[in-house]
Amino acid sequence: MSKPKSKVQEYIEAIVIAVVIAFFIRTFVIQAYKIPSGSMKPTLQIGDHILVSKFNYGVKLPFLRTTLIPIGTPKRGDILVFIYPEDRSKDFIKRLVGLPGDTVEVRDKQIFLNGQPWKDDTHGVHSDRLVIPGAVQPRDNFGPVTVPTGSIFVMGDNRDESYDSRFWGFVKQEDILGKALVIYWSWNSEDHWVRWNRIGTILH
Repeated sequence: MSKPKSKVQEYIEAIVIAVVIAFFIRTFVIQAYKIPSGSMKPTLQIGDHILVSKFNYGVKLPFLRTTLIPIGTPKRGDILVFIYPEDRSKDFIKRLVGLPGDTVEVRDKQIFLNGQPWKDDTHGVHSDRLVIPGAVQPRDNFGPVTVPTGSIFVMGDNRDESYDSRFWGFVKQEDILGKALVIYWSWNSEDHWVRWNRIGTILH
């Protein structure tokens, strides 16, 4: 007959199991992020807290970024969290604009995909009437460039205030961390009030 477990042992086992489950969920299923900048306004505001699904595009091995179980593929218009190519210690969030093989161009702030205006671009906004020539910087006039195999082209919804693929290039698909799903909390730190109307917003 086995010796009964002490209360301390039971608590330790419960804590260990909880930690393992939390690690599994955070690694393979879902993770919470806080929005620190305005590059995705008005879709995402500074102080929004979102849940990001790590399951939509497949189960990946941590650190190695190898997909064990492919489930789906990213689609144009998805809001993605990914490893920032110029500083891999940071995670960025942007909207997917160009898939592998797509030719992406920006003419006077208008996005063109494969030579045609991107008609599904319903989320992008512009706060600056000034149109900057491509010879000066790529914000308003960019490309055309073709997205390489295994990569994507991303842009912020706040087009005139977003540092994205127009400036630093493509994102490798293996560096996609997940798809943004929902705003679960939103806090305006400047005015110190909760944005109740944003909580529960499904992200598209």
